[in-house]
Amino acid sequence: MSITWIATILVIEDCLSEFKLVSSYLTERGYNVINATSAKEALEIILEEKPDAIVTDVVMPGMSGFELCRFIKTNPTNQKVPMVICSNKNQEIHHFWPKKQGADAYITKPYTPEQLLSVIKFLETMFEKSSYR
Repeated sequence: MSITWIATILVIEDCLSEFKLVSSYLTERGYNVINATSAKEALEIILEEKPDAIVTDVVMPGMSGFELCRFIKTNPTNQKVPMVICSNKNQEIHHFWPKKQGADAYITKPYTPEQLLSVIKFLETMFEKSSYR
């Protein structure tokens, strides 16, 4: 029997059409999706809803996805929540920087549903082995 460790995913995306696309990818696979349009809103949701994983854009109003990731990963309460950073940048440095901020995965836009779901499944496997939460 397979246990799903990631059930609720917070998607932080300020572009409504992009959020709808990502949300459809995830809900079709049985995940519960919560939306935030800014890092500030995301922080409030994280405290209230306690998502199992976070998928965030980089460029957002106020605080970037990198800044948000750094903040979450240095907070003992939430630092073990798996984070995926999404961006349209695809050079080697763009894959390196999110890891330095504490991200667990980086995915380049545009991505297919299979690519996103593969990253989520990888994080489930990784965190299942590390006694996440």
